[in-house]
Amino acid sequence: MRRAALVVLTATICSTAGQALSADVSFVMRNEHPNAVEVELYSQDRKHVWPGGNQVYYLDDGESKQIHLSCQQGENICYGAWVSGDKQTYWGTGPNNKEACEDCCYVCEGGETEEINLVE
Repeated sequence: MRRAALVVLTATICSTAGQALSADVSFVMRNEHPNAVEVELYSQDRKHVWPGGNQVYYLDDGESKQIHLSCQQGENICYGAWVSGDKQTYWGTGPNNKEACEDCCYVCEGGETEEINLVE
């Protein structure tokens, strides 16, 4: 009986050792620009984009939104936002995660970000 329990425990540990631990984080975004804004969130540690599938999070002018993500514990995630229809006016890493940024990335460790204000 002990040997069977040990085998099951060892198999369980081995099967979960290669899996990344998951966590959730909420990005709190506020659009203070006079035009609508589109947002994507980009993992810096793997090829993953939220919401993905050629979709974006959409914020009307004056709108606030909590964007809930399931991510890998410790994963670095940056936001890219731009004026809808004008990809030259952007915040964070911009469209397609192409720009460098300061203070636009967060570590996935649960909880939520402070409110991120997208202003003119």
